[in-house]
Amino acid sequence: MSEQLNEILTTVGERASPLSEILEDTESFLKRFVAYPSESARIAHVLWIAHTHAMDEWDSTPRIVFASPEPASGKTRALEITETLVPRPIESVNATPAYLFRKVSDEDGLPTVLYDEIDTVFGPKAKDNEEVRGFLNAGHRRGAMAGRCVTSGQTVRTEELPAYCAVAMAGLGNLPDTILTRSVVIQMRRRAPNERLEPYRRRIHSPDGNLIRNRLANWAESFRLNGNYPAMPDGVEDRAADVWEPLLAVAEAAGEMWTKRAHVASVALIEAGRDTSPSLGLRLLDDLRTVFGYGKQSKAEPFAQLKTETILEKLCSMDEAPWGDLRGKPLNPRGLARYLKPHGVKSHNLSIGDSRPKGYKAEDLWDTWNRYLPPISQDCATSALGATSQAATDLKVASVAQVAHLREGPKSHPDDVHQGGQVNGQGGQDSGTGVSGQVDATTEKSLIDIRLSDSTYYNAPLEFIEDLKSQFPNVDIDRALSDCAAWHGMNPDGREPERDIKRHILLGIRNRDDGVPMWQ
Repeated sequence: MSEQLNEILTTVGERASPLSEILEDTESFLKRFVAYPSESARIAHVLWIAHTHAMDEWDSTPRIVFASPEPASGKTRALEITETLVPRPIESVNATPAYLFRKVSDEDGLPTVLYDEIDTVFGPKAKDNEEVRGFLNAGHRRGAMAGRCVTSGQTVRTEELPAYCAVAMAGLGNLPDTILTRSVVIQMRRRAPNERLEPYRRRIHSPDGNLIRNRLANWAESFRLNGNYPAMPDGVEDRAADVWEPLLAVAEAAGEMWTKRAHVASVALIEAGRDTSPSLGLRLLDDLRTVFGYGKQSKAEPFAQLKTETILEKLCSMDEAPWGDLRGKPLNPRGLARYLKPHGVKSHNLSIGDSRPKGYKAEDLWDTWNRYLPPISQDCATSALGATSQAATDLKVASVAQVAHLREGPKSHPDDVHQGGQVNGQGGQDSGTGVSGQVDATTEKSLIDIRLSDSTYYNAPLEFIEDLKSQFPNVDIDRALSDCAAWHGMNPDGREPERDIKRHILLGIRNRDDGVPMWQ
């Protein structure tokens, strides 16, 4: 190629052009050689490439991961094409930590690390890669540093090496959650027979990619975020928002069309990530929610408490569940306790007839379910609190003729713990109706009868009810109190019923992700 032609191409490549046009040319170049699993994956790759040219503008940089269950799925090809489009690329397979840290510290600018066969770093056979894993885990955040001690003669001094840079990875199998939660994950697959791509030859095609890279670099020189952070689509929050913020900012800078495409891509890829196999701990929490009857597919009324033996039996009988064969053995009580211990959930001695077997309470698991699992629907939440379609919704003030009818709690089951007796000396139960017995005529007009368990009641003073309505002005207190029957064992001995009733209402409020009380 003549010097004159080379100069013309360089000038064209560096000519300023609208970002939307550059992104379209980037997308066209990529799809010539890479078979993406979806349009959303291709859009994410385009935006990720663009964001590498403006690294000084971001608080954090997302990793992009090309993963697949089998080889020959286009992962390495995706990295090869990326290499022609990003600034200062480093193609790495087994780079040493010292090399990576020194390249990030290079005065010429931040590199873009393209790490192939990443499964050798994080896979089960990986050894002596702790420093590389630390570099990949920490380097997503601006300002991340690696501290080192440097010896010069007999002098030892400390040194801090920056780790912040853009990283693209490709590998087989699953990577640790510490990487995946900081990454845009593209699950690659082998090309179908009808999917046609151009054969890529670096000597022929890399100049085309380099021209686009020059145009992106020219755009980045004048791009400034200036605090104009992008709006997040519904469902993109927390760590996912950190991952997608730079990409959505690039899309907004490119105009409305790219913003809409980026929003759709972000939601689609985040949702696809949720469909991947969860950790055993999360799988156990989800299956326990199903066992207790609080899952999305649960149709029967839920159980409040179950014996450990019953829980394990139900877990091991689930279709396609791993609990019947964990390294050749079924899940046992000790293993169940070990999984739940980090969440602060412990077994209890349940009172069933004359025996006191070990078991677990749904009340203890409820907060953990809400923190770690997708929320259940409002209908499921109401069912979980023991409501039935025919139950009364309001509490009535006790009178000479009657006391309040309350909703029935979860269905009876041999493993449920039903605590009998009276609370504060007040009467028992009218069989099958949920109506308490007679109370002293001198006090009945000032009491509201609240069922605390299947056969335990508390005659709450009206002053307490008014205090609740004042403390929780946005909550339908009558409905909330009528649902108290769901919490078997919440107040088995009646020592502090008012405290536990307030706790019940607070749990209901907290169980809604949008902050709206469950009883509104």
